Amino acid sequence: MILLYLMHFALFNAELNSFDVFATSCYGGTRNLLMATEIHHANCGCKGIRTCLLCESVNGNGLLSENGQPIRHDFMYDPLLRRAVRNYGGQQLSFPFPGIFLWNNFISEEEENELITDMDLNAWRESQSGRRKQDFGPKVNFKKHKVRLGGFCGLPPISRKLVLRMSQEPVLAGFQPVEQCNLDYHPQRGSAIDPHLDDSWLWGERLVTVNLLSDTTLTMSLEEGLTELGPGGVRVSVHLPCRSLVVVYSEARHRWKHAIHRHDIHERRVCSTYRELSAEFMSGGEQQNMGSQLLDIALSFEGTPI
Repeated sequence: MILLYLMHFALFNAELNSFDVFATSCYGGTRNLLMATEIHHANCGCKGIRTCLLCESVNGNGLLSENGQPIRHDFMYDPLLRRAVRNYGGQQLSFPFPGIFLWNNFISEEEENELITDMDLNAWRESQSGRRKQDFGPKVNFKKHKVRLGGFCGLPPISRKLVLRMSQEPVLAGFQPVEQCNLDYHPQRGSAIDPHLDDSWLWGERLVTVNLLSDTTLTMSLEEGLTELGPGGVRVSVHLPCRSLVVVYSEARHRWKHAIHRHDIHERRVCSTYRELSAEFMSGGEQQNMGSQLLDIALSFEGTPI
């Protein structure tokens, strides 16, 4: 009888342990742990381990938790000093933070209303982590390094004047976007985007985003930290006012991951991100012919969402 009891106990314990297997996701640099039980996604665009409030309401809260060392060094970006700053123990700590350019009031309130009205005339598609999106760009397989035109017919007509205005800023001299992605965030959906580095095979040096409808925070993170700050990761919060434009380039583009966290979405927020081509697709590059086609189509400004 005792032996039979022990066998049942061992079997029960093994079944419990089987639910303690964790799956790790490194999408965009975010490392989360998720119990290996199946996730049932609600009527949303989430896949794999990414979730929003809609599918969390089906599966219950607490499926995701942070893994690894907690980020211990939090800084704020000062656009005037172009440094990351922090008050600690009555003293101000700071270090240079290259690769962020902020343009406040890039558009007027009237222009913002026009942009949102124009976007809302088109369908929004459900995307990951509670976002909705509209894509104006080529079809890309980043893993296989393949790109094709698909149904791409250009950036939207309303973006023409914005792209022209961008080019008047020295930081954006020669900027020719070949892709525009509109994203719609809302607190009721738990919208967010995980820390990640953007592709650098197809997309070039500068990532340009116009922030609409509400203020938010762009969080830059460096998991390996900085030697001068001691152990632990570093996080720099970049305040994005409504109707501002932000350019991410240089070290901020290629070394620091960027994210929009759920707790920084307080009301509806829409953004448009514009991407230019990498050197491989420009004149003299291996794929200059494809790049030339993409530019011609993009800058026709005759596009509809694909």
